[in-house]
Amino acid sequence: MKLDGKVAVVTGAGSGIGRAIALIYAREGAKVAVADLNETAAGAVTAQIVQLGGKAMSVAMDVTDESAVTAGISSIATLWGGVDILVSNAGVQIVHPLEEFSFSEWKRMLAIHMDGAFLTTRACLPHMYASGRGGSVIYMGSVHSKEASVLKAPYVAAKHGLIGLAKVVAKEGGKHGVRANVICPGFVRTPLVDKQIPEQAKTLGISEADVISKVMLKDTVDGEFTTLDDVAEVALMFAAFPSNALTGQSLVVSHGWSMQ
Repeated sequence: MKLDGKVAVVTGAGSGIGRAIALIYAREGAKVAVADLNETAAGAVTAQIVQLGGKAMSVAMDVTDESAVTAGISSIATLWGGVDILVSNAGVQIVHPLEEFSFSEWKRMLAIHMDGAFLTTRACLPHMYASGRGGSVIYMGSVHSKEASVLKAPYVAAKHGLIGLAKVVAKEGGKHGVRANVICPGFVRTPLVDKQIPEQAKTLGISEADVISKVMLKDTVDGEFTTLDDVAEVALMFAAFPSNALTGQSLVVSHGWSMQ
């Protein structure tokens, strides 16, 4: 098992990409803290992991709430003796032309994606440093960490910011054996993406089928969505990598949608 004995925290793990990562980590031997704003969803994923023979705990966590993050990470580290892996995955999407974004929507998007990454990282790093085992910090970026798209100003800004944050964490954490990397998926057919399809169709004045074929997948090499398993396998690779040779990097997983 590639993660035997490791303690992993996955935010936004109640569904979608986070759930897939939590499941593959548990399969590979990690103890997984399933953190999500939706306590019921986190509990369901935790129960699934336990039913499959893994070890997990659910943590109700609003990643934009400093006290909730601090308390949640502290409880995980106390129960399981530290934190070895952080996957900062919690995220939302709102689509508008820039001039139609309210300031409150802008701040909400940056708070969840950027503040959440900062707060969870800050809470986990002392445990990684103190353990002497090092660790792996993984941020869930996007092809929009590399490319821009219309209607997504705060999302693109936040996802670009995660690459900068990862580089700093890699520089500061290197002497402690802590790596930091960013996964940049293309469009994955999750509830987050399903919600965007009718929204973009309405805003762009095209059919939902055209949103999929002419917007989301037009630049892929095969017209296929990136899958949950695709992203989870990369998250496993980053978590299990044995040295600092792979740190401060961003890996695009997009069927060729972006080739940077």
